[in-house]
Amino acid sequence: MPDAPFRPSPQRQLAEQALSRAAGAPLVAGNALDLHVDAASAYAAWLAAIRSATDHILFANYIFRDDDVGREFAAALAERARAGVRVCVTRDWLGCLGQSGLRLWRELLAAGGELRTYNAPRLLSPFGWLSRDHRKLLVIDRTVGFVGGICVSSAWLGDPARGVPAWRDSAVAIRGPAVDELVQAFAAVWAQMGPALPDTVLQAATPIADAGTVDLRVVAALPNTAGLYRLDQLVAGIARRNLWLADAYFVGVAPYVQALIAAAHDGVDVRLLVPGSSDIPAVGSVSRLGYRPLLEAGIRVFEWNGSMMHAKTAVADSRWARVGSTNLNLASWIGNCEIDVAVEDASFAQRMEAQYEDDLAHATEVVLRSPRPRRHEGDGEHGRPQGGSSGRAAASALRIANSVGAAITNRRLLGAAEAAPLLLGTLVILLLSVVALLWPHLFAWPLGVLGLWTTLALAVRLVQLRRRH
Repeated sequence: MPDAPFRPSPQRQLAEQALSRAAGAPLVAGNALDLHVDAASAYAAWLAAIRSATDHILFANYIFRDDDVGREFAAALAERARAGVRVCVTRDWLGCLGQSGLRLWRELLAAGGELRTYNAPRLLSPFGWLSRDHRKLLVIDRTVGFVGGICVSSAWLGDPARGVPAWRDSAVAIRGPAVDELVQAFAAVWAQMGPALPDTVLQAATPIADAGTVDLRVVAALPNTAGLYRLDQLVAGIARRNLWLADAYFVGVAPYVQALIAAAHDGVDVRLLVPGSSDIPAVGSVSRLGYRPLLEAGIRVFEWNGSMMHAKTAVADSRWARVGSTNLNLASWIGNCEIDVAVEDASFAQRMEAQYEDDLAHATEVVLRSPRPRRHEGDGEHGRPQGGSSGRAAASALRIANSVGAAITNRRLLGAAEAAPLLLGTLVILLLSVVALLWPHLFAWPLGVLGLWTTLALAVRLVQLRRRH
């Protein structure tokens, strides 16, 4: 008698439905995953896959730097384009600003490859810079795809000659039916910048065969869709044993922070690993402003001791894990194009937990009411975070804004330590008010120019829309 088909329990079906609706992404079965925890291994896998391509290469990354690493990738892509492979590359204008220009891509373009730039400044899009394509995505021939937080730059490899360690980052290689989801995700952003990909790339003649037993979701967020934000909120709400997070640019918004605090109050082991020394000091300083409510709730916060911790990962209950490009802040959750994989597989989640515990052996735990951070067991030498003047300025501005906002809205009691920020905020507002009264043109002219620019852009977009439809 044949075995009865597997039927998930009603609870499992409800959980799958909730996660699918929150993420806006279905659960895809039959995949195989490989985890990379540094750029060296990831770059080797990416280059090997690129050099094996026979039909198409779809490559999106936030940063392509014109250095040894960037030029090696550009040369490999150009070689495949000369061999007749369709090569499509997207880069972000802001991410590549000061990192690389078109010179890096001359060989690829001459070989017939295609390059598109996301949200470069345009007269008809005065606020386009607010949205970025922050994805790190590579797909080869519908056979393998790569997703993670690693950009194309030698910075990720460190500088051994100067004693600078490699950055800590994460990426995954995916084989199986989920690769088709990666193709569609790339195609959606590609079509925003020009003609769409042809059906020969978008629609395979036969479905992609199973390559393993891993179930996962490809959460391909577009601006204002917030799929991963809803998923992160839901996971924080349903985690029962542990929720371990790693993030490069954590700036917790109130609803998510409250979800983490509620989980900690309910006995969940909540941990957050962040950089000890950030490549963007201002973000690091702002991130530290949010430590106190987390620590007071029993959430453990750790700062990485190396040069930079750039991973964006999560693992919960030895069952669920996430790897991708999305940081725990509003810019990533709401404003950017991002891509992550949410994995529902015990073996992979346990692999992620083991890696997380290994990472904590190279991190320093932050504690309340202690003159110096407490070392985590197994710590080596701790490098004191170096925040520049820009970081201190951003942190001070946020303290002032927070204190003034609380005083104006009466949303909470002010502490004694907020007297100085409140005084400084009062003086700044007074100064701006006096300037506005005595020299109103200093405010009126910039606002008027911005208003006219926005009006012109909207009018032209309206004409284009009417002509198109």
